[in-house]
This record gives sequence, structure tokens and C-alpha cells, in this order.
Amino acid sequence: MPLRRWSYPWLLASTLGFTETVSWGILFYAFSVFVEPMETELGWTRAELTGAFSLALIVLAVAGVGVGHWLDRRGPRLLMTAGSILGVGLMLAWSQVRDLGSFYAIWILMGLCWSATLYSPAFATITAHFRERRTEALTLVTLMAGLASTIFYPLAAWLISQLGWRPALVALAAILAVTTILPHALVLRRAQAHEEHHEPSLSLGEALRHPSFRWLALGFFCFALGSGVNVHLVPYLSGRGFDLGTAATIAGLVGAMQVVGRLVFAPLERRVPPSALVALVYALQPIAVLVLVLASGAWVPFVFVILFGAGRGIDTLLRNTVVARLYGPRRFASIQGVLGLIVTLALAAGPVGLGFVYDRFGQYDPGLWFVAFTSVVAVVAVSWGTRTGQPASER
Repeated sequence: MPLRRWSYPWLLASTLGFTETVSWGILFYAFSVFVEPMETELGWTRAELTGAFSLALIVLAVAGVGVGHWLDRRGPRLLMTAGSILGVGLMLAWSQVRDLGSFYAIWILMGLCWSATLYSPAFATITAHFRERRTEALTLVTLMAGLASTIFYPLAAWLISQLGWRPALVALAAILAVTTILPHALVLRRAQAHEEHHEPSLSLGEALRHPSFRWLALGFFCFALGSGVNVHLVPYLSGRGFDLGTAATIAGLVGAMQVVGRLVFAPLERRVPPSALVALVYALQPIAVLVLVLASGAWVPFVFVILFGAGRGIDTLLRNTVVARLYGPRRFASIQGVLGLIVTLALAAGPVGLGFVYDRFGQYDPGLWFVAFTSVVAVVAVSWGTRTGQPASER
């Protein structure tokens, strides 16, 4: 293969891996570290604070359908560049917030920012430029971005301890501006006609009507409800006696375990049947949550982090490879946009739901039991959807 044709796709994957790391770390994961300082200064409840985060996830879900159509037709450059610029402005606005209404307005716009900068546009871009080595390219992006929480949880906690939470947000905004805007503007482009891989693909309507889609949607939704645990992990660990810095560091290890999980994904994918692989991966989450609820001791958070992080790390890859394998790449972004709407509703419900549970009962355990149950449902549903689906390439 000529070097020119080989080098750009991998430059693209490397660039997206870097910018996704920064975008996820600052725009998404850092929120958890700011919950307690904002609660202390502003007097808002955790449900009120995480409600804004959940509202952003709802906006992300709704916007994702339109973003999918945009990506299928126009490519990622303008979208992801504008999203990064918007993210910088929103971080600065967040640093000045004084009232709950303004805070919610910021996070409504943050949902639009997420839809333009996080995994959905990145994965759609990778899928358009790769075929034979698509799994390796997606793995590269997620291996790099899997370190986002590992880097930015402790970094955000350190900035808060040194500067206070408002100046810490300004510092994070500066990092975001310097590291994402120009890479998105200069490197990203749409795949040209001669670069596209003409794999057999289903239309959006055909995919939505297929029985496997309904099972996948149910399973992905139930699994995504577990995201609330990650958002509340820092305050949960603080409630179990860990100081903020230690809790943030432990929570950041979820990202490290996501990386470990993704490292073993490609070998497993080649050797394990899809339905068995799905069952194995998705079973990690309910086991992790049950360990957190039932066990005691200093070792518990670390076992939770290992299982939970590995499961969610592989899920990021598994969802995209399953969709690409079953339905083909041509309308990948549009199909993922619809699935993203369904999944992100669960991502939105998870954090605010756990927040309400904490405010009502003074503890997280009832919510964690519910997450364990829905995670078991996810194992069954996604396994069945993978088993009943037939790859587009085999039609």
C-alpha cells in the first residue's frame, strides 16, 4: 500500500485519539470532581447539580440523530472544530455561574458540544476511513481516550486544591482550546469517494426494522444506566472515608482499566464468538456493582474499578464493531445516531437517578441494586441481539 494512502488514516486516528482524550477529560469526566466544591459554595443539592449533567445528556441524545446525518453527508471537520470552540466558551461561562438557571443553560449547550466532539463523530470518521484494520483504529482512539479520566480526575482535583474551583475551570478551558481546536480544523476531512470501502450495508430503515436492533437497543440502554455510578463515584468514595484527592485518583483508575480492557479486545474478538464475547464483557458490570454494595474493606474500590472499567472500556468498542458488522458502514453514523438517542437517555437517567436516591435515602445502595439488576438484563438482551443478527456482508 502506498505510504500516502496508509499514513493519512493513521494520522487521523492518532489525532482523534489525542483530542478525544482531552475532550472527554475536560468536558465530561471533570464534572464529577466539581460536584462537592460547588455544593459547598452554592448550596445546591447533588440532584440539582447532576440534573444539569443529565439534561446535557438528553440534549446529546436528541442532537445525535442530526449529527449522524450531518456526518454521513458532510464529514467531521466543521462540526468538531465548532464543537471545540463552543466547549471552551462553555467552560469559561461555567467558571462564572452564580444561579441554577444559568448553570442549566450552560449544560443544555454542553450537550450540543458533546454531540459535536465526543466519540460519535470520531467513530463515524474512523469507520469511513478504515475497513480491514477498523478494529485496530478504533482501539487506538479508545486506548488513548481511555486515559481521559485517569489524567483529568486528579488534574482537576489538583487545580481545585491550588486555585479554587472557578479558576480551575478557566485553566481547563485554556488546555481545551490549545489542544483541540487546531487539530480538528487542520487534520479532519471527509472520506473521498475513492477512499470509501464499499461494504454491503443496510439503509437506516432496514436496520431499524431488523429484530436484532430492538434487542441491541434494550441491552445498550440497560447497560448505559450504569454510567451514573461513574459520575457519582468520587462523592461515593468520599462518603466511605476517602479524601477528595484519593477518591478522584481511584475514580481515575476506571480510565486506566478501560485501556487495559481495550488492549485485550482485539485478540478476544478474533477468538471468541460474538454472542459469547458480549456476554463475557457485559457480565463484568453487574459483578462490579455487587462487589461495591456487598463487600467491605479498602480493597473493594480497586476490585470495582478493575471490573467496571474493563467492562465499560470494551463496551465502547464492542457497540461500534457490532453495529458496523451487522449493518455495514455506509449509514453507520445515522444508525449510531438513533442508537445513541436511546443509549444517551439512559446515560442521562443514571446520574440524576442516583442523585435522587442519595438525596432521598442518604446513601447510594438502593440505586446501586437497581443498576445491578438492569446490568443483568443488558447481558441477556445484547447477547440475544448479537445472536439473532446477520452481518450485512452475509446478505
